[in-house]
Amino acid sequence: MCRLYPPGSVGQRKALWVPKYKTAPKGEAATAVCNIQGERTTQDPLQASRAQHEVTSFLSSQMSAAKTAPPPGCTINIQDPQVQEAAIRIQASYRGHRSRKELREKGPPKILQPLKDVVLLEGSAAKLECRVSAFPDPFIIWAKDSKELKDGPKYRYVFEDPDVVALVVRDGVLADLGRYTVSVKNTFGATSDSACIIVEVPAKIAKGPDNVKVVKGATVTLKAGISGEPPPDVGWLKDGDDIEEDDRVFYDIGDTTTILTIKNAQLSDAGKYEVFVENNLGTDQSFARVDVL
Repeated sequence: MCRLYPPGSVGQRKALWVPKYKTAPKGEAATAVCNIQGERTTQDPLQASRAQHEVTSFLSSQMSAAKTAPPPGCTINIQDPQVQEAAIRIQASYRGHRSRKELREKGPPKILQPLKDVVLLEGSAAKLECRVSAFPDPFIIWAKDSKELKDGPKYRYVFEDPDVVALVVRDGVLADLGRYTVSVKNTFGATSDSACIIVEVPAKIAKGPDNVKVVKGATVTLKAGISGEPPPDVGWLKDGDDIEEDDRVFYDIGDTTTILTIKNAQLSDAGKYEVFVENNLGTDQSFARVDVL
């Protein structure tokens, strides 16, 4: 409701209906209409101009308020976890943009957060990652022990906002053990960083020894395939007791095999032999029978 009091008027003119807020396409005219009651009075042009100015100012202020106020349902709750997460991402992107802008002014790529050694369990995946600052966007190359790695099912190149580059190594095996290097290049120069993937594999008997039959006085050899990282401890037993090594009975331990040797076999050497392996991730064992005729 608005009231109009033109200076010098005999009566009052009263607005019966205030116009509602309306919208109009940019560049087109908008019309607001209201009904009034009261006596029509004669007034000089100056007074009429002032009255018109008052009405125009009132309508303009109302329309301005309508433009600046958000529509119903468009308020933002800053306590909402999704809103807070979005704000964090925006800030991170700004930091990344700022670092790239600074790099463009100062020179070649920089490693902002270096690679770190990671542990890869057999059969699982490992991820090497670092933060870089580079503008224009850099060209990334990953290598293992100086040999370039191609992006594919085994090695996956990953680029995360705003400035993180990563390498994911899948289906971990012992052969993935080694030093990995990331090279970052753009038109301003190049930089690199490296770290190791440490593969951990439970101790395992890859192939157990075979049963054997020999004549008295012959040489017996029992061979087993072994694996594990860290390298496992290896031992041999006969009928449940540890074998005491000497010049006639002894065993050797290699990287992937262990061999028990019995020279000049005697009837007392017949029995059940066991080989076992153990590291901090697990144990394994296998058995074989030796008969001396």
